[in-house]
Amino acid sequence: MKFRAIQALSDRYPIAPMCQLFRVSRSGYYAWLHHPPSAREMANQQLLREIRLVHAEVNGIYGHRRIHAELLAQGFACGRHRIADLMRRNGLRVRTRKHCRPVSGGQHLLPVAPNLLQRQFAAGGDINQRWVSDMTYIRTGEGWLYLAVVLDLYSRAIVGWAMHHRMQQELVHAALTMAVARRQPSGEVILHSDRGSQYCAFDYQALLKRHGMVPSHSRTGNCWDNAAMESFFRSLKSERVYLTHYWSYEEARTDVFDYIRFYNHQRRHSTPGYLTPVEFERRRSALSA
Repeated sequence: MKFRAIQALSDRYPIAPMCQLFRVSRSGYYAWLHHPPSAREMANQQLLREIRLVHAEVNGIYGHRRIHAELLAQGFACGRHRIADLMRRNGLRVRTRKHCRPVSGGQHLLPVAPNLLQRQFAAGGDINQRWVSDMTYIRTGEGWLYLAVVLDLYSRAIVGWAMHHRMQQELVHAALTMAVARRQPSGEVILHSDRGSQYCAFDYQALLKRHGMVPSHSRTGNCWDNAAMESFFRSLKSERVYLTHYWSYEEARTDVFDYIRFYNHQRRHSTPGYLTPVEFERRRSALSA
């Protein structure tokens, strides 16, 4: 609000020039100054303080929808459009996102599985039924750090991951092995990935078979066939990696692990109704008990 800005600067600049700058009258400013704020204005000030706290806590990565969900979870009754208006008027914006480039390609002669997933990414079904996996890379002062991830589409939880400074076959093995150890799937799991050589290799396919998993591969050069995985990498890069300079592999590993913890336990996701993956699974489990 213009009057509030003038008041904040009144101990540094004369009132009259500021009124001219903001194109308001001095009489209007003084009338506002001696008029007590309404209940609505006081409520907006309190709500704005809470919005700023959430916005700062998540390093500016939340828009009004996720901030609305977070404040509701904390017990603040407020409308989404009211939050959007307060954020707009006070310059609270979401950090700009960049596009992630895929790591692996499909230029090889290894067998390729059909696309069983068919872009069915919506949360539903049950835990450990449809997993997706992919790789990306992160710049550090020591070179590229490669990251392989496994994500459960049921809740969008990251269930397995592995990092190494060389893009080796063992990287995707380690991520899948972690996912199996952490989730202990009891039935058949569709594991979808792109058709990169790491995912089509005979050793990896044998690992899938050993754990009772069915492979599914994207079509050639079609990143939308693995859009849920691309969405995680986009969030990781724009909300953490692009905001940081990593001097070493170890620094990057530590920060990526911290982001995965945040992504699973704190970050609110639009697909499962603006719940965190952990909270979504806990609620579904309680309903089915």
